[in-house]
Amino acid sequence: MLTVQIVLFDGFDLLDAIAPYEVFYAAAMNADNAVSVEFVTAEGPRQVASGTNGLMIEASGRLNPVQPGFILVPGASGVVDGDSYHSIPAILGRAMNTELTGMIGQALGRSDMVVATVCGGSLLLALGGLLEGRPAVTHHLGMELLGATGAIPISARIVDAGNLVSGGGVTSGLDVAIYLVERDLGPRIAHAVEQLFEFERRGTVWKEAGLAVGSNKTVTNEAITITADEAPPKYSNNSKASVFDGEWDTVIATPVGKLQVRLFLSTNQGMIQGRAAQGNETVELSNPELKDNTLTWLLRITKPMRLNLKFEVVAEGDHMSGTAKAGMLPASKLTGRRVKSTEVLL
Repeated sequence: MLTVQIVLFDGFDLLDAIAPYEVFYAAAMNADNAVSVEFVTAEGPRQVASGTNGLMIEASGRLNPVQPGFILVPGASGVVDGDSYHSIPAILGRAMNTELTGMIGQALGRSDMVVATVCGGSLLLALGGLLEGRPAVTHHLGMELLGATGAIPISARIVDAGNLVSGGGVTSGLDVAIYLVERDLGPRIAHAVEQLFEFERRGTVWKEAGLAVGSNKTVTNEAITITADEAPPKYSNNSKASVFDGEWDTVIATPVGKLQVRLFLSTNQGMIQGRAAQGNETVELSNPELKDNTLTWLLRITKPMRLNLKFEVVAEGDHMSGTAKAGMLPASKLTGRRVKSTEVLL
């Protein structure tokens, strides 16, 4: 018996969840009920409000992360732009901060489980730090954000990364579910479902197999692309010191909460250098550049979610202000004050 658990959370996208449910139910009808499909939540049986006009769907069970089979995670339905309570990033952030992230992480650690995502479902996992270094796809508007989490964004209809299968776009729920049926039950059952629905699965399924495209691999991190034959650029500051030198207490207001970061900045041999401390973790600022009194850099944060953020700040006296941005997420406001002045902090 193939067990399929479709996860619901407050604000989920209806089509992301219901289209796969129908596919697996149709597969069961054509395979002598060899498939069991159920709506579940991380909390247990309850009514769940979708993000589509608040339409309620009943979840009959609690997600079991050690039950062999498939777990399918839909995306969210809401406002794309902005940082309101009903925005997609805010909905995904709230879902990420439940037990769901830990449960899915447990399932991904098992060889007898396959975790599938539809549309923004991969972003939910990625924001929770579960897809770092793994190929995946999401809705085209979220691909930059997916890369900013440390995942490897692949522009394909379906990406098969072993026990992680992701689909891009809302209607990809049909494609992902039919592909999973074919992968587990065989092409004849999948073909029967396609005939019933009068729908043919779209696109080539991307897998990390066969011949690679080209010989010069490229690694992408946020907006900066580094090829194998190219060293990271170094940015210099023409002055011996800058208005940013010192130790700063900063607060970043993100759509899912405030983040406190301590910055240590200095100018050394004509170059801006820096470190950032978040809790017990300290990391180097990546590619700091000072231009026209504006300082920019890339920084990987781990709380409240895992993201590579692009910062752009200015300083006036002992006060710092600016933004931090990652993909489709609305720009987060940064404010800070200098707590220590020094020319050498590194």
